[in-house]
Amino acid sequence: MLTHIVCWKYKPEITEEMREEHRAKLKKLPDFIPNILSFNVGADILHLERSFDTGLVAVYPDRAALDFYTEHAEHQKVANLGKQIAEKVVSVDFFNE
Repeated sequence: MLTHIVCWKYKPEITEEMREEHRAKLKKLPDFIPNILSFNVGADILHLERSFDTGLVAVYPDRAALDFYTEHAEHQKVANLGKQIAEKVVSVDFFNE
C-alpha cells in the first residue's frame, strides 16, 4: 500500500468559504476516481505557527493507483484550484511497511 499526504497553507486573503469549497471538492474525488482504499480531508484544529490549513491523507493499493489518481481530470481540476489559493503546498508519499 502507498500513503499520500498533502497539506495546504492558504494565502491570507482566502476566505473561509473558499477554504471550505476546496475541502469539499477534495472530499468528492473518491466519487470519481477508483482504487482509493481510504481518503481523509480536514481542516487544522490547532492553528499553531507551523500548522497548515488543510490536510489530506489517502491510501492506495499501489503506485499505479496513485498515478491514475494524480493524472485524473477531476483531480487536476481540484489540484489547480489548490495551487491558485495556496501560498504553499507540501506532500509526502511512502510505501506502508
